[in-house]
Amino acid sequence: MSVAIAPLPAAERGSALGRLALTELKLFARERLRIVFGVGLPLLLVIIIGCIPFFNQPRAAYGGATFLDVYVPIMVGFSAALLSLTALPMMLAGYRERGVLRRLQTTPIGPSRVLAAQLLANLAVVAGTSIAIVLLARFGFGVAFPRQLAGFVIAALLAAVALMCVGLFIAAVVPGSRAAQATGALLFYPLMFFAGLWLPIANMPATLQHISHATPLGAAVQALTDSAQGHWPTWLQLVTMAAYAVAFGLAAARWFRWE
Repeated sequence: MSVAIAPLPAAERGSALGRLALTELKLFARERLRIVFGVGLPLLLVIIIGCIPFFNQPRAAYGGATFLDVYVPIMVGFSAALLSLTALPMMLAGYRERGVLRRLQTTPIGPSRVLAAQLLANLAVVAGTSIAIVLLARFGFGVAFPRQLAGFVIAALLAAVALMCVGLFIAAVVPGSRAAQATGALLFYPLMFFAGLWLPIANMPATLQHISHATPLGAAVQALTDSAQGHWPTWLQLVTMAAYAVAFGLAAARWFRWE
């Protein structure tokens, strides 16, 4: 016999979502490995690159910018991708394995709020990490603040939401934490390639550049780079990220599995 669960009033829905998101933030803060890899690793890479004189010399190929100037937007995208495609799917799929989601299924919370709480908590972590990356690059190594700050913030937020929705989709449909982690890793490395981690997008052949612009992380890094240089992100870049966010977010809610 099925039991009907009454929906929560609007005020209680918002309160439940806030409590879930706050709980996820507290759980994140207790896990040192997630902090080290999700927050510490991007900052460490900025420090390593910044401490190598070779990477701090202006280059004509980058329009007079240094290697570190070019890599700060990539590191912002890297931090969002690292949490969204590795830590987030593994954590949520782990909840399914341990029966946490099965217990939540008996409440009126619903899958959309479970996914939204994960998105809000991880978005707060990514925002803090991105701010730390920009501040560290500026005050530690003299990298200028983004010249189009509003565009940079919008691009960073859209990038984080798009990548997290991809991660939520993985967690929604992949049954176990190991499989979710492996699936996220399979996406992480090619997406980082097209984001310019190993070869800057401007140095890619034309075909690879077109592919890069069609990926969420490639569009994100290009939008962040344009904003850092003082240009407003193109509508195509913003629409590309928004389309990934909507498509994968709706798909995650539609095919979410409690157990």
